[in-house]
Amino acid sequence: MNKSRHIKKESLLKALENSLGVVTVACKNADIPRSTYYKWLKEDEEFSKAVKEIENIALDFAESQLHTQMKDGSTSATIFYLKTKGKKRGYIERSELDLSSGDEPVKINVNIKGVEH
Repeated sequence: MNKSRHIKKESLLKALENSLGVVTVACKNADIPRSTYYKWLKEDEEFSKAVKEIENIALDFAESQLHTQMKDGSTSATIFYLKTKGKKRGYIERSELDLSSGDEPVKINVNIKGVEH
């Protein structure tokens, strides 16, 4: 990789960090087209790995904000947390069905009386 491209990738990664992974904002701030970002993401394993790490940092930040809101007494934050993290303890509003079929698509026809297959 040439030095100029490496510097541009580093600049974009820094911009992604600063924008908490928001691609449009990062590309604008780094003056790099979104198409170039997606090309690098697809073709450069090291770049892709760095982007995934930034996404994890952004997720960690969001989770810390959620915990802060719960500590501050936010009922909606607490409910959201229980609905997402407390499913196995019964904090759900609807049933979920996870169907796996390898690489084959699953087709379900639903009628008023139930499920046909």
